[in-house]
Amino acid sequence: MNKSKSQILKQNWITEKSTALANFGKYVFLVDKKANKPETAKLIEEIYKVKVKDINMINTKSKTRRLGRSVGRVPGFKKAIVTLKEGHKIDAMPA
Repeated sequence: MNKSKSQILKQNWITEKSTALANFGKYVFLVDKKANKPETAKLIEEIYKVKVKDINMINTKSKTRRLGRSVGRVPGFKKAIVTLKEGHKIDAMPA
């Protein structure tokens, strides 16, 4: 893919659960729908200067929601849960 770094790696995913996972060396990022594991790992290693051990991708489909008569869609998204090797951590997570 010929996309820039900001197009593939969109933002950090900061929730209570993702903050708890950071204690185990796992960090959650929102990524592009077409991003794959190898390019995401390479990009995270390049940006944060860490070594990636494993990546799990979660693809959430868009959903239809209604409010009265009006029907709308909640957009889908893709998350990457990145596990770092021992001794590595990302300091600037809450962004």
